[in-house]
Amino acid sequence: MSLSLAILGVVTAQRAGELVLARRNTARLLARGGTEHAPGHYLLIVALHACWLAGLWALAWHRSAALGWLAVYIALQGLRVWTLWSLGSRWTTRIITVPGEALVRRGPYRFLPHPNYLVVAGEILVLPLVFGLWTYAIVFSLANAAVLAIRIRAENRALHHDQHTPARP
Repeated sequence: MSLSLAILGVVTAQRAGELVLARRNTARLLARGGTEHAPGHYLLIVALHACWLAGLWALAWHRSAALGWLAVYIALQGLRVWTLWSLGSRWTTRIITVPGEALVRRGPYRFLPHPNYLVVAGEILVLPLVFGLWTYAIVFSLANAAVLAIRIRAENRALHHDQHTPARP
């Protein structure tokens, strides 16, 4: 098996595993009284990521991998793990708040309000560069920036709203 196929396989398995984890965490948050905010753009996020990954399979499976860019992508995975670990069971792919819970202020959240989105933006840019797909990296980075603008505004509204909602007794 080529290195490119292995990389794409690992990334696909990682994304599938994250969807399982997100679904489990979402159910737990909702069971604790959580509320989902702005679900209307979620399908857009799923479509963007699915198209990005499917396109990489179509265009990159047979290309050689640039090890320097691969090292950058692997470093991003370290940041991804740190971010997900910091959120723990509160990490999900949806915007869900639980009234009365404080914002996470540990890990990378000490320094940035949305570190996961920074990691995702890096991944969407860097993985295509591993395979020399510069135009692909730029096109999907621009599309991701547009989706993240919607997402971050919605998340900030939800977090601001939740800070003003009293905790349940």
